[in-house]
Amino acid sequence: MTDAGAKPAFPAMPIEHAHKLLTQPGTMFEVGEETIRGVTFKVWKNAPPTLREVFALAGMFGPREFLVFEDERATIAAFQTAAKTFAAELIADGVKPGDRLAIVMRNLPEWPVAFWGGVLAGAIVTPLNAWWTGAELEYGLQDSGSSVVVVDSERYERLRDHLPNCPDVRRVYVSRLREDIADPMVRRLESVIGATNAWKDLPAPAEGAYPPRLPDDDVTIFYTSGTTGKPKGAVITHRNIISNMLNSASAQARAFLRRGEMPPAPDPTAPQKASLMSVPFFHATGCFAVMIPFMMGGNKLVMQRKWDTDLALPLIVKERITHVGGVPTIAWQILEHPKVDEYDLSCLEGISYGGAPAAPELVKRIKQRFPLAVPGQGWGMTETSATAVSNNAEDYERKPSSCGVPAATGEAKIVGPDGAEMPRGEVGELWYKGPVVVRGYWNKPEATAETFVDGWVKTGDLAKMDEEGFLYIVDRAKDMLIRGGENIYCVEVENALYDHPAVMDAAVIGKPHQSLGEEPLAVVHLKPGMNATSDQLRHHVAQKIAAFKVPVEVIFWPTTLPRNANGKIVKRDLKAEIEKPQF
Repeated sequence: MTDAGAKPAFPAMPIEHAHKLLTQPGTMFEVGEETIRGVTFKVWKNAPPTLREVFALAGMFGPREFLVFEDERATIAAFQTAAKTFAAELIADGVKPGDRLAIVMRNLPEWPVAFWGGVLAGAIVTPLNAWWTGAELEYGLQDSGSSVVVVDSERYERLRDHLPNCPDVRRVYVSRLREDIADPMVRRLESVIGATNAWKDLPAPAEGAYPPRLPDDDVTIFYTSGTTGKPKGAVITHRNIISNMLNSASAQARAFLRRGEMPPAPDPTAPQKASLMSVPFFHATGCFAVMIPFMMGGNKLVMQRKWDTDLALPLIVKERITHVGGVPTIAWQILEHPKVDEYDLSCLEGISYGGAPAAPELVKRIKQRFPLAVPGQGWGMTETSATAVSNNAEDYERKPSSCGVPAATGEAKIVGPDGAEMPRGEVGELWYKGPVVVRGYWNKPEATAETFVDGWVKTGDLAKMDEEGFLYIVDRAKDMLIRGGENIYCVEVENALYDHPAVMDAAVIGKPHQSLGEEPLAVVHLKPGMNATSDQLRHHVAQKIAAFKVPVEVIFWPTTLPRNANGKIVKRDLKAEIEKPQF
């Protein structure tokens, strides 16, 4: 016999039973079916139809602080007034439903204002990677056909010489502009919405009629690396984003059922949560998995100019941060900081991450240092509107190498080279289907047809599934590596190396890194009689591509790089050689 108060053995409830209980009729997570673009999906039946309803729901938390950046603070109400003011400006300036509005800025309070202003106006909001070079940003603006750009002053300086090559751009709003610009196309963003601390004093904009939108209308374009090396714009709908939010919420509820407890009912009077934003808003994770749900729940986002653990630790204490994460790097840097024990971090409730390989021992370290915090990781991609598969709480402690299981509306299968589904335990390509899967790539029908099949996205990740349905990513079929959550397409880096006159052969591979997951390592063979140093090659590459893509090291190979019969460099053999003791 067991004690009446003793907890049942974990798991107390199988995944299938938990999903059945969560999704029964009348519940928040009730599941129905919907035919979308000719394909039938399982969908969250009671989800808000569009992001406008999500925005409206946050209004009940008006007095709560929402955005914090250094000495700037804005409540939900002040932020919403700024967003509505900007939406009215866009509509008055001629923005129509479907027009692309690009955001090019680091994490600033103005970023969510630009996003939601565009959403309310009916635009397709198109965030671009703030780390990109001017040429890369030019490509993004040209490819998306963006007509309006919202940019911070740093990115404007990087982009200004490229704007003449973007004929679709007719208006540029610049935040925190250091000096006046005599270009009639350019306008200070503050002339429309004012500075952050003054948003509370903005007059309430007239409640005009926003253009009608439907659940499966396009609302954003997020760029992702592709097999050609050029970024592709994933076209994302209202339903995609809202389904992602419910995926995450249902995974948290599932954890309660799995341990034999009933999930708590939503409580708008519960203490406010606070997230330290270490993920850029221009990432699907930062936008869909953090910014939007935290706003809807009346919670707080605290931003740093850039991630700095020395500054983050006192900030966690000061702002009573409850959630941190993004990529494993963040968790490692907090855990291994020499002064971590000098701070009262008892406010932390959740430490979660994805986007890069995570060492299995990380979850143990988290539980040892923060026993009350719930660790979690997951798997997703831009094409699945961020997180599609989740592993948290006791399941993550039990299976730290797994990225988890799909939500009740999601399906995963492992597919072999012949297109047939593989048995449990076998390695093949991971395919995923669900209402989070985007409708395709912007203006790239061939790439869309290649990647999306009958509602399934072919992920390019090699994975296996165990008997309980937990997924394990074992490799990436695409030649891409991930450095601290940032995708690096190896061919792009190799092309930059090949552009150096001394380089004959070049290959870029992943070098394992405890906190970043991996870093780019270049292996080159020089042309006869030519010379170059590692620093020279790294400097050469840095002039052509973003800094995070530059190899951390260049190894010089004495002979032609190993190739197969087809003449393709065999990176597997290259890695094996490099891992030998002489290196």
